[in-house]
Amino acid sequence: MPDDFEIPRKLVTAAFRLEPLGPEHNEGDYRAWMASIEHIRATPGFAGRPWPRADMTLAENLGDLQQHAADFAARAGFTYTVRAPGSDEIIGCVYIYPAADRPGQADVRSWVSAERASLDVPLHAAVTAWLAGAWPFTAVSYAPRPDGQGQASSAFPAPPSAHGPSRHCN
Repeated sequence: MPDDFEIPRKLVTAAFRLEPLGPEHNEGDYRAWMASIEHIRATPGFAGRPWPRADMTLAENLGDLQQHAADFAARAGFTYTVRAPGSDEIIGCVYIYPAADRPGQADVRSWVSAERASLDVPLHAAVTAWLAGAWPFTAVSYAPRPDGQGQASSAFPAPPSAHGPSRHCN
């Protein structure tokens, strides 16, 4: 990330809001993904990944959130909690990790809870537009979502060797 780039602290839409994920979100984050494990595993970008794990403890989740907060502070990765509008309910997460081996590029993933599954496509669209308009990336690898007509859609070109974040998401 360019040193002079000011990292966005939020994204607000009528359907959700994003804010940096930190240890203070532990219980709500844990509750959201534990109730949605199969849904998250079926979300584009999460197939075959080791997370989420049904046997993960709240303490282990806290460790993950502390690491995400440390990555954010070090400008190495930017993880945002997704909250319901007008509430503190956590309904998902967005992971933005600059690609260490591909300058100017980023690997992105997102999930929403099973009970908020209808927000997956709108979240993807909003984050894609946000990345294109407010971030300095030239390319983003972000698993496309159906556009309503069964076509995959994504506003950013995917880099040819997109691998996704090197560590697990959450």
